[in-house]
Amino acid sequence: MPKISDPNLLVGTETADDAAVYRIDDRQALVLTVDYFTPVVDDPYAFGQIAAANALSDVYAMGGRPMTALNIVGFPKQSPDLPLEVLGDILRGGADKAAEAGIFIVGGHSIDDPEPKYGLFVVGMIHPDRILTNAGARPGDRLVLTKPIGTGIISTAIKRGAAPKAVIDRAVEVMATLNRAGCEAALGVGVNACTDVTGYGLLGHLRGMAVGSGVGATVRLGDVPVLAGVRDLLERDLAPGGTHNNLEQLRADVAFDPALSENDRLLLCDAQTSGGLLLSVPPDRAGRLIEALKAAGTPAAAEVGEVTEGEAGRIQVIP
Repeated sequence: MPKISDPNLLVGTETADDAAVYRIDDRQALVLTVDYFTPVVDDPYAFGQIAAANALSDVYAMGGRPMTALNIVGFPKQSPDLPLEVLGDILRGGADKAAEAGIFIVGGHSIDDPEPKYGLFVVGMIHPDRILTNAGARPGDRLVLTKPIGTGIISTAIKRGAAPKAVIDRAVEVMATLNRAGCEAALGVGVNACTDVTGYGLLGHLRGMAVGSGVGATVRLGDVPVLAGVRDLLERDLAPGGTHNNLEQLRADVAFDPALSENDRLLLCDAQTSGGLLLSVPPDRAGRLIEALKAAGTPAAAEVGEVTEGEAGRIQVIP
């Protein structure tokens, strides 16, 4: 994309951040994002909730407050396998999740598409001086994660009919959870950087933060929260293609401890849907942040590593 020169564009494409931010005046800026994807679960209502939570997450990852949204829909006009009632359930799930976030979906656009797709274009607001980006991490910061990982592996298992119901139910619950509480805790305590963990996996999004911030990082596998049942599914070769691709893309930038198995490495690169916030917080505030996240009831509140000096984007993973 061509470089944009506009003093009011506070966050654009340069740092591959979660959303764009455009200043209106000294006290207000717009947060703009769009996200949509194909179904990751079988239940259409749950899919709608997850897709909406995923799109809203980009605003929370910037420290913003969602204001309104538009639907983006791809759905077959005529299909014996997908009646329009299914689309109604998807849209109802999205609307209910938007209502939980305190906003309305005020319109949208649909196309005739043989493969269903759903998501949102979201507009949020933020103070220009309170933006959280993925480019502010500092050496010595602690890395804190607000949701367990493994949803990409579980989604693949669902498609292959190999995921136990209890595993599916917990994954849906986590994916449909808004990142609002994590955002509020981060703003209350004060963090240096933030991103949400989605398609590039934990290590991929951490690398983006490290490159944008000009730092390295260390991750402790044993401290990373993982959804129940995920390791069993990995043993059955149920990691999705996107997860394998993530690992291949990261091999040159990540130094894995030799004790870590290939499945350990895949897990940390698992392509997430509606994942948690990854927060870079000064060490003297890390304990307060974790306490605030636990009090807010986020699905996880785990210190998983730290920011280091050295080559930008270089990550070390230890057991």
